[in-house]
Amino acid sequence: MFISTPEYFLLFISAFGVVAALTPIMRQIAVRKNFLDLPSSSHKSHKIAVPYLGGVAILIGVVIVTYLALLFSNLTINTFILATSVLAPAVFMGFVGLWDDKKNLPPFPRFISQSITGIIVAVILIINDNVATPTNSKFVDFFFTTFWVVAICNSINFFDNLDGGAAGTIAISALFLVLIAINGGQHLIAALSVVILGSTIGFLFWNRYPARIHMGDAGALFLGVLIATLTIRLKPTTNSTVGAFATPLLILAIPILDTSVAVLSRLRRRVSPFRGGTDHLSHRLIANGLNVSKTARILWILSALFCLSAFIINLQIFDFEIALVIATLLFWLFLFNYFFNISINN
Repeated sequence: MFISTPEYFLLFISAFGVVAALTPIMRQIAVRKNFLDLPSSSHKSHKIAVPYLGGVAILIGVVIVTYLALLFSNLTINTFILATSVLAPAVFMGFVGLWDDKKNLPPFPRFISQSITGIIVAVILIINDNVATPTNSKFVDFFFTTFWVVAICNSINFFDNLDGGAAGTIAISALFLVLIAINGGQHLIAALSVVILGSTIGFLFWNRYPARIHMGDAGALFLGVLIATLTIRLKPTTNSTVGAFATPLLILAIPILDTSVAVLSRLRRRVSPFRGGTDHLSHRLIANGLNVSKTARILWILSALFCLSAFIINLQIFDFEIALVIATLLFWLFLFNYFFNISINN
C-alpha cells in the first residue's frame, strides 16, 4: 500500500487539528467533573491543580483520524483488522489509565492490565508473523514482545512528569519512526506514526509549560502501548542484526533511560520502584538549576540524537553501523552515570 507525501501531510494536519481542537474541550469537561491532577504528593512538581483528560483527546484523535483515513482510502477487511489489532490494545490501556487517573489505582492492577495487553499484542504479532526482529523461537519472541510492551508502557507513563516533556519526546520518536518506515516501504506503520506525530504536537500546544492540561495515565498508557507496538512491528533496514535490535531501543532511548535511572535509584535507596518520586531525569535537571522549559528542550534534543542514530543505521549508506551503535550505547551509559549521580532531595 503506497501513501503519497500529500496524503501523509493530510494525515498530520487532520490529527493535529482534531487533537488541538478537542484538548480545550476535554479540559473544560475535566474541570466540571473534577478530573484534576492535584499537587497533593511530594513528587508532584506543579503548584496548582491541573486538569487531566488530555490523553482522552489524543486517544479520540488517533482513533478517529485513523479510521476516517481508512474509510476514504482503500478500506478492506484486512486493513480494518490490521488497524484494529494495533489500536484496540492501546485503547484498552487508555481506559485503564483513565480509571487510574480517577481512582488512583495501586500498582498491581495496572501491572496485570499491562501484562494482559502485552500478551495480546505478542500473540497477534506472532500469529501474523509481524515481529520485526524474530529470534527463530516463538517462545522467545512471545516473551520479549510481552516484556517490551509492558516495559515501554511503564516507561512512557513514568516519563510523563514534566510539562511538554513526554508529548514532545513521543512526537520526536514518532517523526523518526515515520522516516525509517518510509525508507523501508512500510507505509501503514509510517501512516499511523504520522497520526501520532500530529496528535502529540496538537496536544503539546496546550501541554507546554505552563501546562493547561495533562495527558494523565490515559494518554501515557495509550501512547505507550501504541508506540511499543509500532516499534516492534517496524522492520529495520539495517545491514546487521545488531543494528536491527538496536533500532527500537534507540528510538525510545530517553524514556528507557529515565525509567532505568529512577528505578535503580529507588532500589539503591530501598524504596519501591512503583512509588512516585522526584528522581526522574527532569527532576534531576531542575535540581541542577534548569527551568522547566529548558529541561524539556534538553530531553527533546537528547531524544532526537538517539533517534537520528537509529535513522542513520537504517539508511544502509555507511560502513560503520555497528561502530555507531556501540558509540551510541556508550553515550547512553555516560548519560546514565551522569543522571544517576545527580543529588536529589528524595
